[in-house]
Amino acid sequence: MDITIDRGRCVGAGMCVLLVASVFDQDAEDGKVTLLDPAPRPDARAAVLEAAQVCPSGAITVAADQNS
Repeated sequence: MDITIDRGRCVGAGMCVLLVASVFDQDAEDGKVTLLDPAPRPDARAAVLEAAQVCPSGAITVAADQNS
């Protein structure tokens, strides 16, 4: 799983943090997404995919890596 965040697109809605706080957080200064865990555990992967889908600005993209 390859997670990419685009802080320039992020609007700080926080949906990603609500879904999977072990992987995403919000910057204390600007509220934009930060990536805490670029290689989440298998049990968090479904939530990461959902976070990418519900992100209102499309700031999160997820691609399968070669080992998935």
